[in-house]
Amino acid sequence: MKKLFKNYKKWCKYLDRRSSLWLPTIQQEVQQRKLLYMGLYLLIWGEAANLRFMPECLCYIYHHMAFELYGMLAGNVSPMTGENVKPAYGGDEEAFLRKVVTPIYEVIAREAERSKREKSKHSQWRNYDDLNEYFWSVDCFRLGWPMRIDADFFCKPRSEIIHEDRMGESKQHTKAQWLGKINFVEIRSFWHIYRSFDRMWVFLIMCLQAMIIISWNGSGQPSAIFDGDVFKKVLSIFITAAVLKLGQAILDIMLSWKARRNMSKYVKLRYVLKVISATAWVVILPVSYTYTWENPTGLAKTIKNWIGNSQNAPSLYILAVVIYLSPNMLAALLFILPFLRRYLEKSNYKVLMLLMWWSQPRLYVGRAMHESAFSLFQYTLFWILLVVIKLAFSFYIEIKPLVSPTQYIMRNSISTFKWHEFFPRAKGNIGVVIALWSPIILVYFMDTQIWYAIISTLIGGLYGAFRRLGEIRTLGMLRSRFQSLPGAFKKHLIPTEKIEAAKKRGLKASLSRKFAEFPASNEEKDRAKFAQMWNKIITSFRDEDFIDNREMDLLLVPYSADRDLDLHQWPPFLLASKIPIALDMAKDSNGKDQDLKKRISADNYMSCAVCECYASFKNIIKYLVNGDREKKVIDDIFKKVDEHIENNSLVVELKMSALPLFCERFIDLIEILLENDERDKDKLVILFQDMHEIVTRDIMEDQFNNMTDSGHGSSNEKNKGLTPLSEQYVLFAQAGAIRFPLPTSDAWTEKMKRLHLLLTVKESAMDVPTNLEARRRITFFTNSLFMDMPDAPKVRNMLSFSVLTPYYEEDVLFSLKELDEPNEDGVSILFYLRKIYPDEWANFLERTGCKTEEQVWGKPELEGSLRRWASYRGQTLTRTVRGMMYYRKALELQAFLDMAKDDDLMKGYKAVESTAEDDKKVERSLWAQCQAVADMKFTYVVSCQKYGVHKRSGDPHAQDILSLMITYPSLRVAYIDEVEEPSQDKSKKVNDKVYYSALVKGVIAKADDPNGPVQHLDQLIYRIKLPGPAILGEGKPENQNHAIIFTRGEGLQTIDMNQDNYIEESFKMRNLLQEFLKKHDGVRYPSILGVREHIFTGSVSSLAWFMSNQETSFVTIGQRVLANPLRVRFHYGHPDVFDRLFHLTRGGVSKASKIINLSEDIFAGFNSTLREGNITHHEYLQVGKGRDVGLNQISLFEAKIANGNGEQTLSRDIYRLGHRFDFFRMLSCYYTTVGFYVSTLITVLTVYVFLYGRLYLALSGLEEQLANQTKFRNNKSLQVALASQSFVQLGFLMALPMMMEMGLEKGFRKALSEFILMQLQLASVFFTFSLGTKTHYYGRTLLHGGAEYRATGRGFVVFHAKFADNYRLYSRSHFVKGIELMILLVIYQIFGQSYRNVVSYLFITISTWFMVGTWLFAPFLFNPSGFEWQKIVDDWVDWTKWISNRGGIGVSADKSWESWWEKEQDHLKYSGKRGIIVEIILALRFFIYQYGLVYHLNITKNDRSVLVYGVSWLVIIGLLLVMKTVSVGRRRFSAEFQLVFRLIKGAIFLTFLSVLIILIALPHMTVRDIFVCFLAFLPSGWGILLIAQACKHVLHHSGLWGSVRALARGYEIIMGLLLFTPIAFLAWFPFVSEFQTRMLFNQAFSRGLQIFRILGGQKKDRSSKNKD
Repeated sequence: MKKLFKNYKKWCKYLDRRSSLWLPTIQQEVQQRKLLYMGLYLLIWGEAANLRFMPECLCYIYHHMAFELYGMLAGNVSPMTGENVKPAYGGDEEAFLRKVVTPIYEVIAREAERSKREKSKHSQWRNYDDLNEYFWSVDCFRLGWPMRIDADFFCKPRSEIIHEDRMGESKQHTKAQWLGKINFVEIRSFWHIYRSFDRMWVFLIMCLQAMIIISWNGSGQPSAIFDGDVFKKVLSIFITAAVLKLGQAILDIMLSWKARRNMSKYVKLRYVLKVISATAWVVILPVSYTYTWENPTGLAKTIKNWIGNSQNAPSLYILAVVIYLSPNMLAALLFILPFLRRYLEKSNYKVLMLLMWWSQPRLYVGRAMHESAFSLFQYTLFWILLVVIKLAFSFYIEIKPLVSPTQYIMRNSISTFKWHEFFPRAKGNIGVVIALWSPIILVYFMDTQIWYAIISTLIGGLYGAFRRLGEIRTLGMLRSRFQSLPGAFKKHLIPTEKIEAAKKRGLKASLSRKFAEFPASNEEKDRAKFAQMWNKIITSFRDEDFIDNREMDLLLVPYSADRDLDLHQWPPFLLASKIPIALDMAKDSNGKDQDLKKRISADNYMSCAVCECYASFKNIIKYLVNGDREKKVIDDIFKKVDEHIENNSLVVELKMSALPLFCERFIDLIEILLENDERDKDKLVILFQDMHEIVTRDIMEDQFNNMTDSGHGSSNEKNKGLTPLSEQYVLFAQAGAIRFPLPTSDAWTEKMKRLHLLLTVKESAMDVPTNLEARRRITFFTNSLFMDMPDAPKVRNMLSFSVLTPYYEEDVLFSLKELDEPNEDGVSILFYLRKIYPDEWANFLERTGCKTEEQVWGKPELEGSLRRWASYRGQTLTRTVRGMMYYRKALELQAFLDMAKDDDLMKGYKAVESTAEDDKKVERSLWAQCQAVADMKFTYVVSCQKYGVHKRSGDPHAQDILSLMITYPSLRVAYIDEVEEPSQDKSKKVNDKVYYSALVKGVIAKADDPNGPVQHLDQLIYRIKLPGPAILGEGKPENQNHAIIFTRGEGLQTIDMNQDNYIEESFKMRNLLQEFLKKHDGVRYPSILGVREHIFTGSVSSLAWFMSNQETSFVTIGQRVLANPLRVRFHYGHPDVFDRLFHLTRGGVSKASKIINLSEDIFAGFNSTLREGNITHHEYLQVGKGRDVGLNQISLFEAKIANGNGEQTLSRDIYRLGHRFDFFRMLSCYYTTVGFYVSTLITVLTVYVFLYGRLYLALSGLEEQLANQTKFRNNKSLQVALASQSFVQLGFLMALPMMMEMGLEKGFRKALSEFILMQLQLASVFFTFSLGTKTHYYGRTLLHGGAEYRATGRGFVVFHAKFADNYRLYSRSHFVKGIELMILLVIYQIFGQSYRNVVSYLFITISTWFMVGTWLFAPFLFNPSGFEWQKIVDDWVDWTKWISNRGGIGVSADKSWESWWEKEQDHLKYSGKRGIIVEIILALRFFIYQYGLVYHLNITKNDRSVLVYGVSWLVIIGLLLVMKTVSVGRRRFSAEFQLVFRLIKGAIFLTFLSVLIILIALPHMTVRDIFVCFLAFLPSGWGILLIAQACKHVLHHSGLWGSVRALARGYEIIMGLLLFTPIAFLAWFPFVSEFQTRMLFNQAFSRGLQIFRILGGQKKDRSSKNKD
């Protein structure tokens, strides 16, 4: 109860209201009252539908209903009516839904509808957060109870009321106004980056200013700060801080203006006082600063003249700075004492609230988030180290080298220009200084991200090593540590019977964790438990086809303990080849018994194998021999051997040379016993005789006389041990002398198989298992058992949990048609999978008893197995469900181990499973108990949103989902059911559509006829009515929300439908859930448990491999550092486990507002942190995850993530985290969320700024003037500074985390080889291309909006993407930008003079050339068959058809260029005036080319007049008029006056030709001039086009839009040709296609993928089946 009502009580305290939870004084009634209160809350929550995203709204409803409940229970009388208290809403059917939930739901639905009309303007509609935050104010009680329908909460905007009046739907409207935004306004602006993290930007700007001042003055060294004058100048940074603070205060008012209506007067007062205070300091600090100088100059002199002179000036400024910094000093004190800060923020004392009010406006969330002192110390140390390194690098590498050249440039003014200079008298060559400093300053603001990558990699690697990651990463390491495994197993996976001593903690425990090789107590039981779990893992591998039958036998431990063998039985793969080697050693021992014993004992596994084989041999022989005389002989032999072993005289007394022959006979004996065929009895007898003869004649030749005396009486004495053959035969051949055939049992067969393996496997089993995935899983699992994790409780005592998977319309189970249907290259999914997973395919055939694929087809049962086999290797729901249901299997086994008695335990879990069918009738059987406990502790709900629709329409998805429910009876499927019901309003003739949240399970309905077919049906369990359609915001969180009511337990694991799970990881789930009971930071319990993911799609192609490595480094080393030491891990995906009660009372496991919550997962992390949650990360458990595998899929995914980060930047959550975290934790938050994308944007912006700066210097002639001056030309420090901006583009530093994690988990030699291989497969091209994707979509989202969910598809990408597809996808994000950068580089190459023949020139430009090549050609490089000639021809035909097709209503973007072009401008429709203005300003950069280049033409003859530029515009206008003439002519004359139209075109062409000839003949226009004209006029035309698109509304009305479209089409054709020509040229050479195929599919080659057959489309493997 405490956890369930914690948020409600906190809400009451925040609003200063008394809680409605009143408990009776009579102790006996307390429990009942608590149950009623909890039941009421859960009933409200269960029926609240979309209101569940508004936790404080639920608190408001509960507050009143709990009060009514108390009144009814206490029998209170209403003062108004004099009757007993009754509920405000009650009596009617569905009263709560209709009267409480529906009115609020309708407000949400209305606002959601507005969001569709105002796609980018979040300020025009209220999202879930706005509506919920209405209940953070005491004003919410004006809503009343019963709720007043005329309250301001329910009011509509004025525009909507006017629209209703016009439509004739007017109702009586209240005077109350539409509330609008509450507490925060999400306005689309880049200023949010500064506003949310203003402290960081102020700090960086102040440091930059200080470093420039220090390097500019005195010696230029950091020690110069101790110089008095330099120190005074450095103190000016506080004036800068004051100005920035004023900017922040004004920005707060501007960006919060639309929320002013709902602001309390205290918040408004604070904003005003902040501006007044900041303004005052902007005046006070500069004025007092002027008095620190005796002879000031410039502005300081002017201020001093105004104010007058004073003597005690320096101390005045210092005093002002101290007063100015006093709030920061207080904040620093509270930072050091986090417990005090937490107390102050949660306090309701007026004085303390006033103090905190000035620091932060009082909010319901974001209070008391501060960590423990130790956590604070850790991340503070991290950031101090990083900031010191960053500032030192910036000072010595970026800033100091630029100061000397800048001073030189500013002293030597240049007055000669190569163009018309508008500001020829500008002082200090300010343009040159800006061009030099701009890229360096941008790098200064960005390079912290690189230092974060480096230092977090080192820290993450160190933490990973201390957590024992990668200790077991190979099979060799596994074998060497296997003896410790049972001890680790017992320690972590077997619940302890009693409380043991406290575990060792700390550094010493991390470095040395020892486990007993054999657990000391209950050794036999512990061995049995280890065997059950280990074998479950191995059989799971076999069921999943990762290993074959032989490997399974080698890996298994005996299921049931053999009590006759008093020794530990290791898996045969550890003991393989040990017996043959031991036999050879014995044969060659030369009578040295001690030596042989020492050699065998040196290898523990060999010793175990020898002991086990001898004991088993003894056991089997004694069991088989039944005759009395035979028993006597056998007993004597074994007795003698045992004596020799005891006396260490075995080799001395016995001849070992015959031992191999004896072993062969024994192997033959075991094979006969395995067959157990009565017809082999004679062979068995002969084998016994042979073995007896070998022992008596060869091995014990000198001792047999003594042995047989007692066995055969006096007749043997005469022959002195030489027994006749007939007598030997009689010895074993008599009836009943040998038991055979034997009664079969699993235990006996298992024992025989194991012994046969030990004796026969001669080659080493070092490579078992051979499958790479099986190796990875088994090594990670064993490694994880040596890591630190909580002890496992018994299943009955563990925390219960649920798993929830949202599903829409993805693949459930591949159909036979999908598997066998070839794509355009002739490749079917099944063929592809067989070639990628050849070993798993062979194992599948072995498991199903088939030799070839053809035997599988035509048999329904085998075809079903085939569909499942393929689906388990794709990203399907079937794979996910199988993985998650492993939790139940694991719990059943663990419950068995907890509850089984000794006899059951020794028989083994397999025996219990096999008798399960018989035991079903007995309700209290052990198996039934295990299942009941598992069901109590685990629930799995798949939220199949459209299952009802699919079922009614006969969609195969519904049948496949039903099959899953039948396969897994405990699986539950939730869906939204749409039902038409008669309307309650009799005047309506149409039925109402009613919505329900439904939960179903699968049942098998037997027909009346016993021999009839069995029907598979779904059975309804619960159905809860909804107020309307459930999907109002983002689909996935709404889908989760409607199904979350069907989950149970304390934990909730959210799983996407492209994930997987493993049986061995499921065993550790109860350990993980115990983490909820530990305070990880010493302050609060975890609210989200983060776990690592394994990306299982890495083997599909090289791109998938790159993506897999990148993602793996983030979900391991990245999140490890985020959780500890930085304490800013959020929720990034879906293997995390939520504290269910914490989150169901705080808004759920994700946020669902349309667009703003596009990345819904991370907002759950933000919400949890802001509400005093604690998010941890644990690496001893992993979950599988699928990722996109083709470039287009990956780009769409990265576009979605970049869009999501753009929306996060605007969100209130990021703003609150940026302001409520302390300074260092705020830095962690910034650089690990939106800061990464801001840094990416700045990286690309740096390239633009640098190249445009170079363009300015080259075309103006300034660079040439500077190059002629020796000091500038040979300035190495300047070259280093400029080269530093280029270094950040290489992207190698961003691969550091990847390298570190691979090194940690695979070994650094392996990591290095993989890194080199990745570079050879052009990983750098891929990562540089991704840079462009992130930049484009992040920037566009912030500027214009347009963020949307992008379905990437999760199929196997082995198909060729057409040129037109690639062009549509990458045209604006990469191709346009790449061509722009290429033109800049070409112009700089032609006209630049500065660094020719200098290495730094190459270093400065080569990375940009690499970026250009990557952005233009990577999509074709990573496109299967991208350079195959026939594909190129087909692509060209397709592209020309697409570009020439006309658009129109209903014509899709992939059919017509016009439709696509119009769609590409959609983001401008909703952008608003600010976005349009920014777009026009950015487009103006394209006119710089024309302005600079026309003065460099040969025909202008050094003319610097502005008229030259004017004439160039006449040329452009002339060209546009010609295009317009042709366009009009085509429209008017091409049909009826074809000849006239041709004559017009001919006249235009001749005129153009004659003008060109005249220009060449008279003013001597050169070929270079023609090329330069192209470079000048093409960008100008593009600039005109961009401005025209931004002003589309105006141009539409003027009738010029058709001309704009024609111009755009021309540019698209030019770009297409520019891209297509190099590709077509390379396609002429066959080796290019071969190289591309090898590069793209190298991983698959190493796994046996016959790619040439795949891409060649050969179908031989299918031909025989098709004939059938």
